[in-house]
Amino acid sequence: MPSRTRQKVQTLRASSKELFPGVAVALIVAVTAQFLADHYATPAMLLALLLGIAVSFLGEEGKTVPGVAFSARSLLRLGIALLGVRVSMGLMMALGWDLIALVVGGVIATIGFGLLVARFFGHGWRFALLTAGAVAICGASAAMAISAILPRDERSEERLIFTVMGVTVLSTIAMIAYPVLVNFLALNPVQAGVFLGGTIHDVAQVVGAGFSISEQTGDTATLVKLMRVAMLAPIVLMASLMIRSFAELPKDGPRPPLLPGFVVAFLLLAGLNSFGLIPAIVSDFLSQWSRWLLLTAIAAVGMKTNLKQVLAVGGAAIALIILETAFIAGLILAGITVLT
Repeated sequence: MPSRTRQKVQTLRASSKELFPGVAVALIVAVTAQFLADHYATPAMLLALLLGIAVSFLGEEGKTVPGVAFSARSLLRLGIALLGVRVSMGLMMALGWDLIALVVGGVIATIGFGLLVARFFGHGWRFALLTAGAVAICGASAAMAISAILPRDERSEERLIFTVMGVTVLSTIAMIAYPVLVNFLALNPVQAGVFLGGTIHDVAQVVGAGFSISEQTGDTATLVKLMRVAMLAPIVLMASLMIRSFAELPKDGPRPPLLPGFVVAFLLLAGLNSFGLIPAIVSDFLSQWSRWLLLTAIAAVGMKTNLKQVLAVGGAAIALIILETAFIAGLILAGITVLT
């Protein structure tokens, strides 16, 4: 073996040994969160985050620090990239152009609304884009993807943690409350599915809420939710272009990427799946990997969290994310009433 190749192999082994303890503890937290979620009907994402915060000392000192940082960044991005296998344009076209326009318009309008009203709550465009994007698209996954293109400052981690916690908690509340609202309003299965899929933040909670009503509602809700997931890449691209054009970026330090590699991979997988080039068994396998990678990553993000700093975000931030959630719910409900 040539000396250069041998040196690369040794470096890779050393790096793996350095990362292993942190990745292992993040995975243990993720498995524990999933176990508790299965037995106590609580969102695994929220449990992983809270359990990670409970052992946050593992992300601050000791041998686990490099692996925790790797999990919170690299495993996260890989998990988001693999979300692309859930997206199929062919299935989405079955909804019809009017409902597609409603869902797409709801996403764009919610982000615009968040950017417009954030200043009245004392927050800047970074926090507005992060919270509104998470509410509009796909919860924690969208928050983490959008965070990757935002110019970083001393409050970047704090804003991300708050947003992930906020959308996960609100999504859980919606999973319980929205089916009650659907029954009260006497929505038919398609209307109910569009409402649930178009308003609840996280995929798992959409599925839980939809199938708690009926199989048809669950199928429609999942399909509409995946349409919102499919908007992750174009929204991130447009936001990145606008940030580069209009935002004041730091003169020193790395510039946020135009389109992160994991978003490109998301688009590629979504395209392949839309053309039927990914077998169903492979798609299911990669989808499960995506879920576990995201769960492990969110556990690691929790381990890197300073809870006092997160809570210092304040009541105005809570009010903003609740208002954004109410806005998209009202908009989609009004659209359903007009179109169906």
